[in-house]
Amino acid sequence: MKKHTKYDQEVTGAEALILSLLDEDVSIVFGYPGGAIMPVYDALYDYMEQLNHYLVRHEQGATHAAQGYSRVSGKAGVVFATSGPGATNLITGIADAQIDSTPLVCITGQVASHLLGTDAFQETDVVGISMPVTKWNIQVTKAEDIAPAIAKAFYIATSGRPGPVLVDITKDAQFGKTVYNYEKCEGIRSYFPTPKVNADDVEKAAAMINAAERPFILCGHGVLLSRAEKELLALAEKAQIPVASTLLGLSAFPPDHKLYTGYLGMHGNYGPNLLTNACDVLIAIGMRFDDRVTGNVEKYAKQAKVIHFEIDPSEVNKIIRADIAVMGDAKESLQALLPLTDKKDRTAWLNKFYDCNDVEFEKVIQKATQPDTKNILMSEVIHQLNNLTEGSAIVVTDVGQHQMITSRYYKSKLPNHFVTSGGLGTMGFGLPAAIGAKVALPHKQVIAVLGDGGFQMTIQELGTIMQSNIAVKILVVNNNFLGMVRQWQQLFFDRRYSFTEMKNPDFIAIAKGYGIKGKKITERKDLMNGLTEMLDSSESFLLEVVVENEENVFPMVTTGASVSEIILE
Repeated sequence: MKKHTKYDQEVTGAEALILSLLDEDVSIVFGYPGGAIMPVYDALYDYMEQLNHYLVRHEQGATHAAQGYSRVSGKAGVVFATSGPGATNLITGIADAQIDSTPLVCITGQVASHLLGTDAFQETDVVGISMPVTKWNIQVTKAEDIAPAIAKAFYIATSGRPGPVLVDITKDAQFGKTVYNYEKCEGIRSYFPTPKVNADDVEKAAAMINAAERPFILCGHGVLLSRAEKELLALAEKAQIPVASTLLGLSAFPPDHKLYTGYLGMHGNYGPNLLTNACDVLIAIGMRFDDRVTGNVEKYAKQAKVIHFEIDPSEVNKIIRADIAVMGDAKESLQALLPLTDKKDRTAWLNKFYDCNDVEFEKVIQKATQPDTKNILMSEVIHQLNNLTEGSAIVVTDVGQHQMITSRYYKSKLPNHFVTSGGLGTMGFGLPAAIGAKVALPHKQVIAVLGDGGFQMTIQELGTIMQSNIAVKILVVNNNFLGMVRQWQQLFFDRRYSFTEMKNPDFIAIAKGYGIKGKKITERKDLMNGLTEMLDSSESFLLEVVVENEENVFPMVTTGASVSEIILE
């Protein structure tokens, strides 16, 4: 049902923008007003019941909140910002969304068109600045062009491999008049977002898989984006193929399934990394062979035939050469592949992963989750959190050691319930992204797991939580260090801790200033009660856990090393 009746009526460009968003079924916007986008905010005033706007405390927070919203809802996140510094403050979040394939529609105000290029107050060339980190962008200078631009923006952002777009609208276009009509964009000449699945390629892939003795599936973010979790599970079970996940692919495959071997990468699990260099067929689904996954590419899976299921042609053969590339949406490709694959008994191959699991448990996991140390470990905090929530909460991390530890010890059982910044690795992502996730799914338990460093990069978004009464749970694991950098300084720079030690404020007092309840835990005996109190709170809650300041994350693939050279301690 349409949310307005203003078709064929004359409206301002600003109102045309609001109506266009309603016609795209948008109900949530994250933003921050300013002079150049003021007409849009004035138009929004009459539509606040249909379009819920969340006032962030910094424009970067708006982009990360929109990312969190998008990642758990599957919809495009929408952002408003003004010109100049407002627009440039979006760039980090837009770049993060671009590399992690997250659909955003960012709408910025701009100075009047007659002032463009004059260095007017708060003028920047945001189209030029954002071009390298957007899927598409445009500057609109006429009111009648606003609705078509918005329609095109949503189509491009959400089709094919998703990504962020930016629509920059001059102030005179916002004030100008136009007769409103809206036509959703369903195609653009010369833009083919989803390649058609080639049956011959699927047959070749099936034949290679059927002939394999040691096939191995690498599951990436594309599985989640295409909603192909059931197809992946069916393929793995039918052919008895072990499955590992990339960082952004976490939650695409059941973590407690006998075929799940863990996650890939620099701090991933022992078996998946080691045995990448032992498989005979590597089946990559919706992943891009990021350097954190491959390690030294000259030593990566040289013994294996590679099958790459991918929607974006630019990713094929970019890093790892594919023997067979199956282009298209992952869900469609796997649906075509499944009937052609044979049932197999690959117990001997699976046992190799189980043997690796035993080694990792003895060398790493047991010590990390059942420590005999004086101080609390980050790993035991996350392990206990996982036990208490049974892996059912939406967990949003910031970036650093806690991110890697959460990836290892929190077992997300539901798709799109693990949200993190992958490709860009943006500190400050966690808190605003958790806000967006909670706004998208208010009935779900949403937990932001943050380090003391990243938390302080967007700590002002506690104000967004306060103003909009958003019941996000905030778990700060405080080691008083920039932990990941410190780990590298310890291992490779002779413990020369150059500017990584943090003198932190009283986080609980800061939370109290924003009207958020909090508690600080310093002793192991209080950990479970603290976690339980946080989870049981009906309101937002900040739990600070002071942890061992020199805890390291293992296993680890060091720079320049092969994935099979992964170290355990």
